[in-house]
Amino acid sequence: MGLLAFGATDTGQKRKNNQDAIYLDIKRNLFVVADGMGGHKGGDIASKIAVEAIGRYVMDNYDEAPLELQKSAIENANFLIKKESDRNQELAGMGTTVVSMLFKGPNLYLANIGDSRCYLINNKQLFQLSKDHSLVQEKLNLDIYTRKEANNDPQKNVIVRTVGFDESVEVDLFTYKVHRNDIFLSCSDGLHSVVSDSDIIYLINQIIPDPSQTKPYQVKKLTETLVKQANDNGGFDNISVMVVVAT
Repeated sequence: MGLLAFGATDTGQKRKNNQDAIYLDIKRNLFVVADGMGGHKGGDIASKIAVEAIGRYVMDNYDEAPLELQKSAIENANFLIKKESDRNQELAGMGTTVVSMLFKGPNLYLANIGDSRCYLINNKQLFQLSKDHSLVQEKLNLDIYTRKEANNDPQKNVIVRTVGFDESVEVDLFTYKVHRNDIFLSCSDGLHSVVSDSDIIYLINQIIPDPSQTKPYQVKKLTETLVKQANDNGGFDNISVMVVVAT
């Protein structure tokens, strides 16, 4: 089974700088999206440290068990971000979300912290594989309101778990057996907060109507179209999108 992949990150329409960062390693099938936060420069630095540290750690320790490898890579990124934050007072409190996809053998090994997401598209349907670590998600868990109603919560951007803010970090880990023609989409909230699930799946099915016939240009076009749609819908935040198709 092979993979076709493409990623893009964009400043959006309202922000002056891009605090998102992405990482693609086609050789090791590692794909990371990070959405930084914390001060004028802190978010940029936190997300950059995260994706580079995760990539480097996976490269150096690739033979470890995959789930443990993902967990340790993010814990290492957490340590490095916190160390830099403690060293430079201007960066105090910086942190980042992380959603990291590692394909190894027949499986996807997924790790996430924060509200950047990983979706699976299978049989033209959209499923969220990751879990948001946000105040809104905690309210959803308590059945305070529906997912649709959650879009109107003024606290929808409040994150309850990040990489780099605390001394230690709790990483959510998932394993999924990959099937040929599966499509995976990871993104920052700059996409999923302004483009609905129904619009995302519509665009995916329009651009890749038959995953078994997917060409590299379609993966690139889909990625760029999703970024454009987020910008057309206001582009209120930085936008990062990663698309991976199992062929």
